Amino acid sequence: MSEALGLEGVAKVYNAGTPAAVEVLAGASLTLAAGEVAALVAPSGAGKSTLLHIAGLLDAPSAGEVRIAGAAVAGRDERARTRARRDTIGFVYQFHHLLPEFTALENVALPQRAAGRGRAAAEARGRALLGAVGLGGRLGHRPAELSGGEQQRVALARALANRPRLLLADEPTGNLDPETSAAVFAMLMALVRETGLAALIATHNLELAAQMDRRLRLEAGRVVEG
Repeated sequence: MSEALGLEGVAKVYNAGTPAAVEVLAGASLTLAAGEVAALVAPSGAGKSTLLHIAGLLDAPSAGEVRIAGAAVAGRDERARTRARRDTIGFVYQFHHLLPEFTALENVALPQRAAGRGRAAAEARGRALLGAVGLGGRLGHRPAELSGGEQQRVALARALANRPRLLLADEPTGNLDPETSAAVFAMLMALVRETGLAALIATHNLELAAQMDRRLRLEAGRVVEG
């Protein structure tokens, strides 16, 4: 299978060269193939979010290499990095971060419009994705009119709107009750399997982690299998 994500010797040090320096990642390496779903498990403060931000090109490593869809991203300017994030990577966070003034359909259409897709095509794909997550009857509802689980399903649809190669999720069900969490996770897994994209999912939930293809742990700033 082709490589969707590669991290080689990734380090991240905040306040480097000062007495307040904090090393969060220390040579973290992993590869994720297309169609593969991996859980990233570690206690709070171990660096899960930092690793996801670096993998998603939202932050730069202090050292090491990041590859997206097999291509190294070192040396790319910010415009190229933004384009790679928009076209290649989908994000789902613990808190949905939907735009409150827009409807569910508009929230899913917006990233597509930013990528240059016409309104009719963007809304058609938005309707299809929202239907796939069980929200075909809620297209015109704004976030405040949706439950927490429904909001997170809109966020999942939005993450898949531009047909990414890689999905990064940071505690995507951590803010939901157990029953809703299980339902949202099942939809996430079904959509990942159907589309064949790779997914790296940070979670504290060991029951959910056990349902993924691999389990990765962060220990002392490095990625360990198992």
